[in-house]
Formats: sequence, C-alpha cells, structure tokens
Amino acid sequence: MLDADFFRRWMTATAASVDREAERLTALDSPIGDADHGSNLQRGFRAVTATLEKEAPQTPGAVLTLAGRQLISTVGGASGPLYGTLLRRTGKALGDAPEVSEEQFAEALRAGVDAVMTLGGAAPGDKTMIDALVPAVDALRDGGFAAAGTAAEQGALATTPLQARKGRASYLGERSIGHQDPGATSSSLLVAALAEADGE
Repeated sequence: MLDADFFRRWMTATAASVDREAERLTALDSPIGDADHGSNLQRGFRAVTATLEKEAPQTPGAVLTLAGRQLISTVGGASGPLYGTLLRRTGKALGDAPEVSEEQFAEALRAGVDAVMTLGGAAPGDKTMIDALVPAVDALRDGGFAAAGTAAEQGALATTPLQARKGRASYLGERSIGHQDPGATSSSLLVAALAEADGE
C-alpha cells in the first residue's frame, strides 16, 4: 500500500531529477519552445518540496493536491497548469484514504492524464507530454512502477520524428520534426521517479 510518505518521496525524487536534468530540458525546449522548460519546472518542484515539508499533508490525495496547486501558482507558461492539473486531479481521485493500492493509484493517475488531455486538447501522437503519460499509465496498471518508467521514456523518445500538433511547438510545423518533446521528456522523469520513491 502507498501512504502519504510515498507520495512525498515521489515529489522529492521528481524535484531532484528535474534539478539534474534542467539544462537538458531547456536545451530540448530551445529549438521548439521558449527555452525555459527546465528552469520553470526546477522552480516549481523546488517550491513543491518546500511546501510539503512545511505543511506535511497526511494523505496521498492531499500530498498531490497541494503539489499540484503549488505548481500552478509557481510555474509560468503551459507547464504549470498542465502539471498542476495532472497532480491535482490525481489527488482528487484518490480522495481522503490514508493509504491506496497501486491499482487505485493507476486509476487515479489515468483520471489525471484525462484531465490534462481535456485541458490541453492533446491526444497521443500530438508530440506533447501525453505521449509519455498515456503509455506510462497503461504500463503502470499491468507492470508496476519500473514498467511505467520504461514506457514513459520510450514514449518521450518516440516524439522525435513527430510533427507537433499542439502547444508552442506546433507553430513551427514541419520544423518541429526531429526534436524530442521537452514536455514528454519531463513527464518521463516524473514517472521514473515513482520507482525511485518505491525503492527507498
């Protein structure tokens, strides 16, 4: 079973991963976006870990809801609302339970991903974070955290040959082809951090 501590560790592991990869995320964002994806997420997840330490929510749902709210208020551009919606909606779906199963978490995360698709209007194949998140949720249900991390990473890599149909990169048309999507890449870091949190 997964408790509030697990979800706090997930956010901490994500923040550490974003810290390590911030320059790479910004480099990916440079040719097809605003060249600020790494620095924006770095600021956001640092704020999340600071807030969680200060407020110490007691349930999985409360941890994710607070984290999502913090991202929305801290991160500029599209990333804040999209990541914030993902975590808030997942947290809301988990409700007030003190512990949740992996299956319950997988279902809640699917609700979070659905909310992101609704907000951004993106579908798999549009070269967005959805290309990492959808396969990750499918793999999580059947194969656990490690499988979800692998699926998310493969999904992010698979955005390289795609033409962007949503977001800032879509303005570039065919020039967006050949670049790995930064949002899918940061989403794969978020998913990979689950196995890290589980291993502690």
